[in-house]
Amino acid sequence: MRPFESNEDDLNALQQILGEETVNTYLPWFPIKTRTETIAFYQEKIAKRTIFAVSRFFLAVCLKIDNRPIGYVSLSTNENHDFGYGLRSEYWNQGIITEAAEEVLEQLKAQGLDYVTATHDRENIASGQVMKKLGMNYQYSCAENWQPKGKMVTFRMYQLNFKASVETYKKYWDESEEHFIETEL
Repeated sequence: MRPFESNEDDLNALQQILGEETVNTYLPWFPIKTRTETIAFYQEKIAKRTIFAVSRFFLAVCLKIDNRPIGYVSLSTNENHDFGYGLRSEYWNQGIITEAAEEVLEQLKAQGLDYVTATHDRENIASGQVMKKLGMNYQYSCAENWQPKGKMVTFRMYQLNFKASVETYKKYWDESEEHFIETEL
């Protein structure tokens, strides 16, 4: 893993990741189609993020053979500490994101972060499996009209506490009119 750079190779790789329809089905943006959109995404979501000593906390996940980005791991700078990831579909089911995410989570824990949250559309079972493999615990589910895609989605919220005294992050629960705990997971 490494930070994304604004060079031609990384922007091409980012466009390939974010432009793939299947990868972006469950992500909070539409597939990116143009270089202009890629540059805007980079400037808005990648270049400005800083968490602790990690600058631009939208890290490229690369294969060791060529250091070319094939996915990413990210962390929100908001109070939810929303942890996210994406990977080109040709690399799914190989443990790549799990391995990358474990490394990032260890780094965040060592730097003193109290917790991370992660949500997934309950239709995206594979993402929930990654969260479980990372040691995250299911907390609750919320239904909402998901923007910008404008469709009803039920999200499952997971949390990983790095400190024992941390309470469940409840903002999603509090803001959702329809929230519940699923018992059959």
